[in-house]
Amino acid sequence: MTRSRKLSASDWIRAATEALVEGGVAAVAVEPLAVRLGATKGSFYHHFENRDALLRVALEEWEHSQTEAVIQRLQLIPDPRERLRAVLAASFTDRGGGIRDAALLTSATDPLVRPVVARVTARRLRYLADTYGQLGMSRARARRRALLAYTAYLGLFEYLRAGSDGEFEEAELRAHTLETLDTLVPTEDRRARRRR
Repeated sequence: MTRSRKLSASDWIRAATEALVEGGVAAVAVEPLAVRLGATKGSFYHHFENRDALLRVALEEWEHSQTEAVIQRLQLIPDPRERLRAVLAASFTDRGGGIRDAALLTSATDPLVRPVVARVTARRLRYLADTYGQLGMSRARARRRALLAYTAYLGLFEYLRAGSDGEFEEAELRAHTLETLDTLVPTEDRRARRRR
C-alpha cells in the first residue's frame, strides 16, 4: 500500500494506543503497527528509537491530553457542582475514552504502563476529591465519593469492554449517565444535610 503522505510521530502514537486498547501491551509491536499503518519499519525508526520509546510517548500523551488538559479546561467552570457534572457527564458518555482507560488499567501490570496509570489515577482522584471538598464534604467523605465516581466509571467501561452487554445502546448510556450524575453529584439540599 502506497501512502500519500509521510507518517508523523502522532500517527504512530495513535496506532500504538489503538493496539494497546485492542490487544494489551503485547500488541504494541513495530511490525504489526507498520502493517496497520501501511508503512515500513523504517518509518517507525525515523520517529522512535524502539518500541518502548513509542509506548512511553503514547502513555505520556494519554496522561497529558486525557488528564492534565481536561483538568485545565474544567477550571474554566467556576461552580464545583457544575464542574463535577461536566467531567462525569463527558466521561460516562465517551465510550471510546472509557474503554481506552479501562484497557490501560488492565495493562497496568506492565512496568512501563504501571507508573503512568498510577500517576493518572492519583491525579484524577485528587482532582475529584478536591472538587467534592469544595461542595462542603469532609476530606474523608470527598475521597470516598471520588473513589466511588472513578471506580463506577472504570467499572462501566470494563463491563462494556468485556462485551458483557452487547445491547448497551447510546440511549441507554445516556440514561445511565443521568442516573450516575443524580447519584454522585449531590444537589444543594442534599449537600447541606450530609456534611460529615
